[in-house]
Amino acid sequence: MKKLWRGYRDSSFVLKMTVGFGAGIISGLLFREKMAVFQPLGTLLINLLSLVAIPVIFLTVVLAVDQMSIKQLGRIGWKLVLYYAATTAAAVGIGVGLALLFQPGRHLTLPNTMVDTPTAPSFSDVLFQLVPSNMFEAFSGGNVMGIIFLAVIIGLAISAMKFAEEPEMRRHGELLDRVIVALKEMFSKLLTGVLLYAPIGVFAISATAFGSQGGATFKSLLAFTGVFYLGITLLWLLVYTSFLRLSGNSVIDFFKSTKEAYTTAFFTSSSIASLPVAIKAAQKAGVSEKTANFALPLGAVFNSDGGALRMGVSIVFAANITNLELSVSSFFVIVIVGTLLSIGTAGVPAAGLVTLAAVLTMFGLPLEIVALIAGVDAIIGMGGTASNVTGDLVGAAVVDKSERKRAVTES
Repeated sequence: MKKLWRGYRDSSFVLKMTVGFGAGIISGLLFREKMAVFQPLGTLLINLLSLVAIPVIFLTVVLAVDQMSIKQLGRIGWKLVLYYAATTAAAVGIGVGLALLFQPGRHLTLPNTMVDTPTAPSFSDVLFQLVPSNMFEAFSGGNVMGIIFLAVIIGLAISAMKFAEEPEMRRHGELLDRVIVALKEMFSKLLTGVLLYAPIGVFAISATAFGSQGGATFKSLLAFTGVFYLGITLLWLLVYTSFLRLSGNSVIDFFKSTKEAYTTAFFTSSSIASLPVAIKAAQKAGVSEKTANFALPLGAVFNSDGGALRMGVSIVFAANITNLELSVSSFFVIVIVGTLLSIGTAGVPAAGLVTLAAVLTMFGLPLEIVALIAGVDAIIGMGGTASNVTGDLVGAAVVDKSERKRAVTES
């Protein structure tokens, strides 16, 4: 038994996740609804990852901020925002272009089911999420934007203490910094244990998803799914690869070093839950700790390339079903609005539904399209989440390389 356990523990993480996912698909298609009995095991994995992810997000951002000046923070922040805007716009454009080329949805009809879609948050809602009235409610409610805001201001306070003129204040700041480092290491150890359970949870997630929806649903929407994944492939091969090459990063080495991050994101469909793995992977790929700790939590909240690409495909898909002819100016509006909405709603629950519902309403398209796309939401969400995380990793690598070149020039 010990030998078997050691073999499992020491085997490749990607291999274990792939086997669990594949076994779940086969079991789900064979036993269908009976696999629902395993759903709690999948929920347990997401809960465990989220349990570790929330404190890791807070601690990593605090450490990143207390090691950087306000000038550095502003410079890195603007570089990341420009990168997010560029890749998100490219993702929407790729989605629209491929959907126009392959025309998914030409022979599909709307379901009769009505669907409740979340409304896009107002400016005041976003502001109150960003600045919570109670820090404990922000943690208990999983308000990631609020947690990042708290981490930034606490990090700034610790930085001010560390570099204060009074010796006692400096000692307090250094003590707090050591405590944060120790807590982060503790949660990293917890994450290692959670990842040993991950293949079992992934089996449960895939078995439940494929068992409840079955092969017929995916077959009826095969064109939509195929166009989406072709778009994901082009996004990785053209956009991400170009950014890596232009910044001087090795493409092959980067994707090898970060495979655990986008694999975890794919199998769990959760950017936030896979964030601790992504931070470790970024450092393995050569990204400095302070850049990874700041850029990746920010990207998990504000960047959504996969969701943007899905929206581009979905709009053309919806137009084909309803026989709506979209003009060139309409597609331009889709790209602009899709970019802004994807960046603005990436951190809210059901962000994909928020953006899709908002744009469908803008073009007068029926919201029942959301219900139709929900049939393949599980498999679409996997690829979209993997792209979100990969986009964040590429952004961190590009910005980090830029900062290193700047440091060399200034010295």
